[in-house]
Amino acid sequence: MLKRLLLAAAAVVVIGIAIAAILLSGSQEDVVAERPDIPFAPLTDKAMKDPDNPTKIFHVDFAKVEHDFPLSRADLMKLTPASLLALEQEEIDQIYGRLTTGPIPDGAYEGDLFFARSEDGLKTRLEEILGGLKGRAAGIKVDLLEKLGRSLWKGKMFYRDQRILRNFIEDFEPLRPLIDNPETLMTAQVAREGWLGFFKSTTNVWLLFPAKLYCGQSLLDSRRESVVIDYAYTDELPNYHPSPDSLAGRGGLQVRDEIRMVRPGFYLGRAYIKRLFLLNFTLYNAEVAAAGAEAFAGGEAIAEDCWVGEQIRNAAAQ
Repeated sequence: MLKRLLLAAAAVVVIGIAIAAILLSGSQEDVVAERPDIPFAPLTDKAMKDPDNPTKIFHVDFAKVEHDFPLSRADLMKLTPASLLALEQEEIDQIYGRLTTGPIPDGAYEGDLFFARSEDGLKTRLEEILGGLKGRAAGIKVDLLEKLGRSLWKGKMFYRDQRILRNFIEDFEPLRPLIDNPETLMTAQVAREGWLGFFKSTTNVWLLFPAKLYCGQSLLDSRRESVVIDYAYTDELPNYHPSPDSLAGRGGLQVRDEIRMVRPGFYLGRAYIKRLFLLNFTLYNAEVAAAGAEAFAGGEAIAEDCWVGEQIRNAAAQ
């Protein structure tokens, strides 16, 4: 009991220090993202009797969206991790529903995350739903949580041949009391974001929260598979650290991610807790993106590791 209390107290101190550091260092969200010029299905129901008070469509027919508003290679080349921040969640969902998995990634991918947004990406969905003072207060909390996540989570390391991955977590000194044997952790170097990058271009990260990789049904769009990142059996993987890795496993938050490829080197992901949608994330490898850009833009076939669905096959055959 005493150990749990001490760990809880340490966690509070760690979060407080992290929040202070984040507020001082800023975030890339402070820059207003530019909206990408790509097609979307309407987000309002034109069949409503009152055209002045349309209702958002939250359950999209992805087959119809893909048929009526296909995304070309040129459209996908316009998308960047930053440009997605300017979109509403229903638009993010529409993009995801028109993607396939492409090849399962391999190596290091830088990551970013963001919660559901509305009004051209300027408000969180929770803020819009609650409205008024409660909405603004909730928006502030979500914004802070998002900045905390961005500050600590830096991306993922994929081990394609082994069908596993590990997450890049900032080597943040106050977190060490919460980690079993931190000196035994696997580590890597990733690029440092923000003004701190002027002083040191890279930062040391821990490789935590291992997960299994496989092709599986998307929780959003069941017409085709996604690459599933499954933390349910994280305790069976090498270099497992019960604290904190168990937090994501079947005895903890039961985290499940899934990703699809936007274009080579760039993946869009969705994170779930106990099968409930939590947030969006992006993964980007600049080297892979540069190497595959010309061939992708020119229409070269993409290696698909997962089932692409009948709709794609029919379109390819015509």
